[in-house]
Amino acid sequence: MLIFFSIVLIVTIGVNYYIYRRTNPIFAFAGGYELALRLLFWAIALSYPIGRFLERVVPSGAAELVAKVGSFWLAAMLYLTLMFLLFDLLKLMHSWTGFPSFLSAKDSISFLRKISVGIYATTAIIIFAGYLNAIYPKVSSVTIKTDKSLNGNAMLKIAAASDIHLGTIISNGRLERFVHMMNEQKPDIILLAGDIFDEDLGPVIKNNMGDQLKQLSAPLGVYAITGNHEYIGGVDAAIKYLEDHGITVIRDSVVTPQGKLNVVGRDDRQAKMMGGNMRKPIEHMVVNIDNNLFTIMLDHQPYNLNEAVENGIDLQISGHTHHGQLFPLNLITKAMFEVSRGYKQIENSHFYVSTGFGTWGPPVRVGNKPEIVVFEVSTGK
Repeated sequence: MLIFFSIVLIVTIGVNYYIYRRTNPIFAFAGGYELALRLLFWAIALSYPIGRFLERVVPSGAAELVAKVGSFWLAAMLYLTLMFLLFDLLKLMHSWTGFPSFLSAKDSISFLRKISVGIYATTAIIIFAGYLNAIYPKVSSVTIKTDKSLNGNAMLKIAAASDIHLGTIISNGRLERFVHMMNEQKPDIILLAGDIFDEDLGPVIKNNMGDQLKQLSAPLGVYAITGNHEYIGGVDAAIKYLEDHGITVIRDSVVTPQGKLNVVGRDDRQAKMMGGNMRKPIEHMVVNIDNNLFTIMLDHQPYNLNEAVENGIDLQISGHTHHGQLFPLNLITKAMFEVSRGYKQIENSHFYVSTGFGTWGPPVRVGNKPEIVVFEVSTGK
């Protein structure tokens, strides 16, 4: 883990140094404030790792503020880098072909300053729009017909969500909206598919978010599984906090609420790497279940979908991908996962990969919306 974070820090510094060099025309225009502006750049550029470190060693409002500023800069890093790279490629093209002609003034400090200011302004607009997009989730609806029994019910309504990422960035206001949206659906059961917490539980405990989690309500109960972020922040403490506040955590086991349906809960793939335990194969969990009942499986990371098909899972609900969260990172998640977001049916198994309710890192979404998902499962063809 230390090696991983060291690599991330090195890459972060390298990317910021590239942006810093491309921002030189703006610094040069600052006159007597040039040094202060350069120092401010690096203070903001390193604020996310510094803020996260301070949250762990000396938790305070100041540490949370530093982390929040840094979280927005993470999004800025992506778009500043992409746009400066595009400009550098255009300059290279111009040097070879003379096109585009407006780059004939490329060596003018005034021209370069205008380009830099334009790139920063465009980035600010993208981030602001992405922030507004991130704080207004949608309700996605999926209808599934099944020939399996719902044990007396013609239809079950299931409200599901993943990747809430409660912590410093996603706090009480967003959680209140989440609880209201979920309860407003009047679901029979609520399912949370991992990454309920961001990392450290400190901000969650400090802001007493558990009181709001207790307000989630469904006749068949509220169930959750672990995600990779529960392991990052300490899985045992995360599970205890959830169960102390009315949420049943399913770890490599099956529950059958009131005999209506089977809910298989898989521990996250990080269980072996960060918890030292190999998670159970699906076939070991479903061997004794009632196959006449509709069976849902919660598995945070949507890998190896064929395993669900082979084991007769009727519906798998996953998250984790955020569908990239920031365009064009969705191109990476689409290449990595058979389903990066939304619904897919494979043979008799249905799959849904949620974009998630919250955000990781920057509280910004570009190219996709946060969501909760409502499944209406009914008997008959």
